[in-house]
Parts: sequence; C-alpha cells; structure tokens
Amino acid sequence: MKKIIYVISAIPALGSLVVINRIEPYVLGMPFVLFWAILWVCLTSVFLIIANKLDPATEEEED
Repeated sequence: MKKIIYVISAIPALGSLVVINRIEPYVLGMPFVLFWAILWVCLTSVFLIIANKLDPATEEEED
C-alpha cells in the first residue's frame, strides 16, 4: 500500500518535468504553469475527499 501512495504522489512531479518548462501554451486563458498549479490544487482536494471517505478511521459511529 505504501508503494502505491509513493507512486501516486510522484505523478504530479513527473508529469510536470515533461511539460512545465513551456511558456507559450495557454490553457483556459492562463499560462500553462498557472493552469498546472491550479489543476493540482483542485485535484488534491478531490483526492483528499476520496481518501477521507475511504478511510475507516473517519467513519461515524451509529447510536
């Protein structure tokens, strides 16, 4: 399980090495670097919500 976590956490860093050094492409009117940062902030939020839902330690106890 730890290996999967390490691989998933390395995806943004590895993906950015390939495309982040470009100035010219604009995505949704933003420079690519800004778009990339905003994208990963949003995706990180989604991943944390999913992790919270799947984590058995965060389940509420029923009375």
